[in-house]
Amino acid sequence: MALWTLHNNGILEPGAVVAPDQRLGWGKMIGLGAQHVVAMFGATFLVPLITGFPIPATLFFSGLGTILFLLITGNRLPSYLGSSFAFISPVLASKVDGDIGKALFGIMLAGILLAIVGGVVHLAGSKWIDALMPPVMTGTIVMLIGFNLAGAAWGVNETSGFRAAPLTGWITVIAIVLITVLFHGLIGRLSILLGVLVGYVAALFQGQVNFEAVGAAAWIGLPQFTLPTPDLGVAALFLPVVLVLIAENVGHVKSVALMTGKNYDKSMGRALLADGVATTLAGLGGGSGTTTYAENIGVMAATKVYSTALYWIAGIIAMLLSFIPKFGQAIATIPAGVIGAAGTVLYGMIGLLGARIWIENKVSFTNPVNLIPAAVGLIMGIADFTFTLGSMTFGGVTVGTITALVLYHAMKAVAKARGTGQADDAPVGPADFQPVPVEEAR
Repeated sequence: MALWTLHNNGILEPGAVVAPDQRLGWGKMIGLGAQHVVAMFGATFLVPLITGFPIPATLFFSGLGTILFLLITGNRLPSYLGSSFAFISPVLASKVDGDIGKALFGIMLAGILLAIVGGVVHLAGSKWIDALMPPVMTGTIVMLIGFNLAGAAWGVNETSGFRAAPLTGWITVIAIVLITVLFHGLIGRLSILLGVLVGYVAALFQGQVNFEAVGAAAWIGLPQFTLPTPDLGVAALFLPVVLVLIAENVGHVKSVALMTGKNYDKSMGRALLADGVATTLAGLGGGSGTTTYAENIGVMAATKVYSTALYWIAGIIAMLLSFIPKFGQAIATIPAGVIGAAGTVLYGMIGLLGARIWIENKVSFTNPVNLIPAAVGLIMGIADFTFTLGSMTFGGVTVGTITALVLYHAMKAVAKARGTGQADDAPVGPADFQPVPVEEAR
């Protein structure tokens, strides 16, 4: 395992680059590591707020997952593992009366499958991923996952989502927009988190925040761990998430490679395996499924400090925060209107990230082999087509993803056999993704 050598006697010159196997003085490293905690925090805590998962457990498994990621990748690949928004839709669909047991089982199954995929990629390479999920399909899957959550952003009833407090929701959305366009650097990158803080203050003035649970919570205590409830009926809801996690991990590894000038192709399988292990453990103990975070990649791009030591520090800080119950209860006081507003922005960004994948990879929709599968899959995902087969329920994300993939490969095969297909107009795959701005990451 690679450790760290001291960069330039601990001094960071203007424009200098600190490599993954280097570090600065530990005082500076702790400060920079804490910045990575701030960068991941906005997205990581929103997932348990939306899904009803315990916040301390989510933080614990986020920090633990990051440390395991560093160990499994040989301490060579700088990345943070935070909560994945791709899990929100299947989690909401599989929760019953607030019981997250079945959802945790689905997260665990997704983690196991991702770990298996990582092992296969490590042994056989990643070319088969590009063949299974060309950019037209990857963009479609990402888009339908984002837009499928539109109903959750508005709210399933009068006490949830944006409609629970429309004025607070609008204040939050406007704050996010203004912070994004008025500020550069780290402040601009944290527009979601800062916008939520503005919305929180607005909710305070309207009497929408209840601090009783915060006052009753202890300062020190164990996170609330929850065991999964075995139910293969939820498996179909979570399988499409694996495809998204593969694309995210591959894209982020390539992004880090571009920034650091290092070739991480041989680490691709280890990265997928590590995220799979982290997600499996989260499902076993009550945390949200994880993914590598573009937010933290963005911070590295801004600071040019790529040391993996930062992520050890960030992971340890996240785990320490999980042992402060009062902190978790304070986060849980964020009202529904603020959460719905943040979701309105984030889910739309996730959806449009799918469009960005199409654009960057020059996907042409004049080709019906691209157009029809994407169109059908999107409508099924957005409208939340739901079918039940025996004990298994297939929600909109699953139905849309499977239908799009089957239609695409079937139409491509028939068109090729009949000589009626057009030339492939999207020759690059998920491995060729460019770095994603932090605002669009989740």
